[in-house]
Amino acid sequence: MHDTLVAFAKWLEGTPWGLMTRESIWAYPFVQLIHFTGLSIWLGTNFALDLRLLGVGSRRATAAQVAQELFVWNWIGFAIVLTGGFMLFSGIATAFIANIAFQWKLGLFVPLALTWHVVVQRKAREWGQTIDTPGIARFAALTEILLWICVITAAVQIPNH
Repeated sequence: MHDTLVAFAKWLEGTPWGLMTRESIWAYPFVQLIHFTGLSIWLGTNFALDLRLLGVGSRRATAAQVAQELFVWNWIGFAIVLTGGFMLFSGIATAFIANIAFQWKLGLFVPLALTWHVVVQRKAREWGQTIDTPGIARFAALTEILLWICVITAAVQIPNH
């Protein structure tokens, strides 16, 4: 399995987008900008819903309404994050797959946080019908925030490993 992953990483680094990301003086910072912009949209919409489920913020809209209104923006942000992250990865894939912080981020935290997010987003329609949300909704929202903080922490540690 590891040999297959290394072979894929080497192939990816040799693709036109991998070469461009790695060799251009402007490409890597520009792709980081795209990735971080997507993260801002993705996490901003996630946290807006989570905070509403926690009872924080404006009470003009229910959590179900917030979830519905932010749904499209949330997944647009995710698509931008995914595209930017893939481009960043393609430039130095072999270094990333050997990085323990990257392994924790993409091997554990991102799948767990993403799965949890999908559950919260689906259940928010049920939990958030009224202004006051049930205890399970508050627990789920707080857990999602903590999971995304784990993802962010792992990402920040990537350059240190």
